[in-house]
Amino acid sequence: MLVLVTYDVSTTDKEGVKRLNKVAKVCVSYGQRVQNSVFECIVDYSQFLLLKNALLEIIDKTDDSIRFYNLGNNYQSKIQHFGKENRVNQDSILIL
Repeated sequence: MLVLVTYDVSTTDKEGVKRLNKVAKVCVSYGQRVQNSVFECIVDYSQFLLLKNALLEIIDKTDDSIRFYNLGNNYQSKIQHFGKENRVNQDSILIL
C-alpha cells in the first residue's frame, strides 16, 4: 500500500532541528521524498505500524505534527502530478 507521510517539525531550537533530521532519516528508510516534508512509502501494514511508531517516538506532540495518508494498494489512479518529477517508480525493478 502507498502511505503518504507529511510532517511539520518546529525548528526554533537545536532540539527541533535534531528531531527534523531524525524524522527525515526514518522516512528515507521507508520511502522516497517527493517534496521537502512529504514522503511516499510503499509498505505493508506491519511496516506501516513500525514507521508510524518510530515517527511518533521522535516528534514533540506539543510543537510538531505528522500526518499519514493511506492511499491503499490501487494508488496509481489516485495520484495526479504536474511539473518536474524527481522520483523513482518504487514498484518497478531497479538494477544498480
